[in-house]
Amino acid sequence: MDPSKFVAPAWGRAIRTPSPWSYTAFIPGALPRKLRLDPDTILRLSEADAALGRLAGSGRLLPDPHLLVNAYITREAVSSSRIEGTQASVTEVFDAAVTGETKRDDIREVRNYVAALKHGVHRLKDDGFPISLRLIRDMHRILLTGVRGQDKTPGEFRTSQNWINSPDNRPDTATFVPPPVHEMWQALDDWEKYLHDDAPRLPLLIRCALLHYQFETIHPFLDGNGRLGRLFIVLYLTDRGRLPAPLLYLSSYFDQHRSDYYDRLQFVRERGEITEWLRFFLDGVAVQANDAVDRAEQLSDLRESYRSRLRGGGRAHMVVDMLFSNPILTARYVLEHLDISQPGATGLLRRLSAAGIVEESGVGSGVRHRWICRDVLKVLDPEA
Repeated sequence: MDPSKFVAPAWGRAIRTPSPWSYTAFIPGALPRKLRLDPDTILRLSEADAALGRLAGSGRLLPDPHLLVNAYITREAVSSSRIEGTQASVTEVFDAAVTGETKRDDIREVRNYVAALKHGVHRLKDDGFPISLRLIRDMHRILLTGVRGQDKTPGEFRTSQNWINSPDNRPDTATFVPPPVHEMWQALDDWEKYLHDDAPRLPLLIRCALLHYQFETIHPFLDGNGRLGRLFIVLYLTDRGRLPAPLLYLSSYFDQHRSDYYDRLQFVRERGEITEWLRFFLDGVAVQANDAVDRAEQLSDLRESYRSRLRGGGRAHMVVDMLFSNPILTARYVLEHLDISQPGATGLLRRLSAAGIVEESGVGSGVRHRWICRDVLKVLDPEA
């Protein structure tokens, strides 16, 4: 890490650690309570706020707004994990959810992300537990259970130095070295206090962008920091009441603009380019919130179309609703969720097939029999 690049003391300073293992590390400055936002950033903030408001209201498109939660969380989990190098697709994760696939590491990583986010939302909404360093550690433990990084103290803040992007795995050749352990603890304490500031003077989305930046800069775990930091964004917006449920998949935007994402974070540290980071973040919120609303409208139309084909549908309508949470089903999955017999579950799926809603897959091929809703899958996974 080149200390000469770090020329923005308001955002932190580069220090040289003591010998014998001397290297340059970065200690972040305190997050600002006030910022002067230029007109362009204010405009982007307004657009992001409006898009987020539309997304918050999109749950009204469906009688049960939680129909979309699992599908949207899955999209977020796949995109966030893909930034870290996993190759699992949204369709593969949907398939694994009903077939019990547990052999592929990348699918397990995505499923852990889903589980960690659901755990966080449950603690916030059902248990009244605030976002805290304790909750962050709990979610980290879930994130790394049984997957890559499980040997790097899941659920515990690091007690040794870490670094980012080194060609020979040494801190002195790394692109970025987070604060040493002692300074890390102080930075984490400041981060949590900022999180719970009772008299914030900055708009919520600006604070969210700052908190995400600071968490990624502190990098408090040996592994999983990126995924957890991105997971924090939707958890924070849900906790603060801006979203009724975790319906924003912002990591998709970060994945599509991966190089810019990393550069914008790094250039705050090096050059103090906070305006550029805020604009990037706000653009991402606006783009992804609008995208989520568009998909919700498409899914709402599909649901009404399907239900109209199954008049007096009873449990068939319940299976239709299941498709919006996971558009790939098996008879076993249906019987377990509706508490009916195997023949009953199969009969319902065949009824949906006759109505052109799902199609059978795996017939006579020696693999598990699946029923796939191509229309819903196309909305949720355009790459499928």
